[in-house]
Amino acid sequence: MHDDLGKSEAALIAARRDDLAALRSCGRDPFVQVRYSVDASAADVLAQSAYLGPEERAAGRTLHLAGRLMLKRTMGKTIFADLHDRTGRIQLYLRKDELGEERFADWKAIERGDLLGVAGFMFRSKLGELTLHVTEFTLLAKALRPLPDKWHGLQDVEKRYRLRYVDLIVNPQVLQTMMARSRILAETRRFIDGHGFYEVETPTLLHVAGGASARPFLTHVNALDQELQLRIATELNLKRLIVGGMERVYEIGRIFRNEGIDTTHNPEFTMLELYAAYWNVDDMREFNEALIAHLVEMVTGGADELRLGEKSISFRRPFARIGYLEGIARYSDGRFTRERLLDPVGAAAVAAELGLPTSPTHGHALDKIFEAVLEPHLLQPTFVTDYPAVISPLAKRKAGDPELVDRYELFCASMEVSNAFTELNDPDDQRARFEAQVAERAQGDTEIPEPDWDYVRALEYGMPPTAGIGIGMDRLVMLLTGQVSVRDVILFPLQRQHG
Repeated sequence: MHDDLGKSEAALIAARRDDLAALRSCGRDPFVQVRYSVDASAADVLAQSAYLGPEERAAGRTLHLAGRLMLKRTMGKTIFADLHDRTGRIQLYLRKDELGEERFADWKAIERGDLLGVAGFMFRSKLGELTLHVTEFTLLAKALRPLPDKWHGLQDVEKRYRLRYVDLIVNPQVLQTMMARSRILAETRRFIDGHGFYEVETPTLLHVAGGASARPFLTHVNALDQELQLRIATELNLKRLIVGGMERVYEIGRIFRNEGIDTTHNPEFTMLELYAAYWNVDDMREFNEALIAHLVEMVTGGADELRLGEKSISFRRPFARIGYLEGIARYSDGRFTRERLLDPVGAAAVAAELGLPTSPTHGHALDKIFEAVLEPHLLQPTFVTDYPAVISPLAKRKAGDPELVDRYELFCASMEVSNAFTELNDPDDQRARFEAQVAERAQGDTEIPEPDWDYVRALEYGMPPTAGIGIGMDRLVMLLTGQVSVRDVILFPLQRQHG
């Protein structure tokens, strides 16, 4: 591996390798360790020892912890150190007269970043800090590279994402965010499973990537000698399972869209898609609201309000609602009316009035108008309802108003969190909309997918009335953990390759 090391860092690495050689010469090679019996964590022992008074020692069993040394302070014949594990930090206390001169001397070769197993008992120091009095220790791995400076840390954003493993070590809040993400996804599954849904897995490699408007990634399968696409949604295969009789299905999986990278977009992301036979969009909205409110209560310990930067966001039910066309009219002081927006020529004129680039299709223009006019005002959780059919090729038309569909999108902090609708189950209508998409693709809208004609055939076998939803899990985790960039909730966000 190529490294551009400064002279100071190279010297530090050389010194650490010398320390490793010294340990090995004494028969204490840290890399021969195969396991360490851990029976406690930092957070647990601190909580269990909270009752201790000044200089009071805990009685009972010897505790065994393991983690990474993050600070060492040698004061003559005693050492204070900070050990970090996945639950937090604990102070260590070691004495030369207890460990013996030889073992105490080993600490000269132990540095910040090294991994240790420690055994001992808890006490509260004179200064009032709960501390582990170490009676035995084992070096489990030697860090041959120095960690970033303990005061300034790893602050370069691009380097943080590229060296995420270092970011997790030196920035505890990043580690907490990523562990919170894991808990949020697990709780989401528990909530959905509790409503009688089956979790399934559908293919990532597809002949036709449909179910959304996005450019797919292309790949070649040698075994078949065919060009395939990475999925841009799981929708069509999940609805095939509804046709097949599974009735309630969901998938939390990776989605791939060949699009830009910004604070709310990463080309590889995690999406929850869920479908329920015999539900409509109103049933799905109730379910969606209950799920989000439940997750907010989980991360806040029972509250219904979150902080996102300087903003306070209330998830008290019911969430606000506003119609798609109604909202654009409201925030344009009535200038952008339904009649103008639903007419292709009128929508193009509105886009031009807003100074937006020329759109290849009517639907594309509507999307850009919405993003410019209504979306910035959707700070609090808001269901935007009654979308135009022209931008909703898979949704059922609204009874009595065929220009609109039974669809909503949930917005919060001015970004889309979920998208749901009563599914179109009329195969003839679906075929006609796919044919319209073919014409739009010909006009130059590269984000419109190729039609999946086999999906039309599946509908011809009969799909029950169904509601479906897609929830961007990365954006949801952003909200629930107070992050402002999607890359801060993805462990390994996509980046340019480091030269």
